[in-house]
Amino acid sequence: MNRVGHTIWRTANRASVWIYRTSKGRIAAKAKGSPVLILTVNGRKSGEPFSVPVVYFERDGGWLVVGSAGGSPQEPQWFKNLRATDHAVVQMGDQRRDVTVRVLGGADRDQAFDQVLTESPGFADYEQKSGRSMPVALLTPR
Repeated sequence: MNRVGHTIWRTANRASVWIYRTSKGRIAAKAKGSPVLILTVNGRKSGEPFSVPVVYFERDGGWLVVGSAGGSPQEPQWFKNLRATDHAVVQMGDQRRDVTVRVLGGADRDQAFDQVLTESPGFADYEQKSGRSMPVALLTPR
């Protein structure tokens, strides 16, 4: 993504986070029919917290999130930050929760991604467009 595209993307994410938080999740809580949470994770280099709206899928008392970046060939920065930590914060509606982060691999990742595809088939297009395997993380309440 070029610099202008990155700036537009970052501005749109900030606006979505602000709208979600201001409305306590009544607005901007869905994307293409799937539920959205606000994920806050510290930057792996800066240590500063970054918040992004992310589609999620319920699983085993926690939530799956997919680093799709809309089908971009590069993994999103927020997912790279998840890889570098074992905890984050999610906001769903007006509730915030500390979560444990576990990036899934192997058969665990494949089973989780199959669930994602069952609930939101469009992720297959993202994966094909990206040319990479979509990373999946399980966020579990602490």
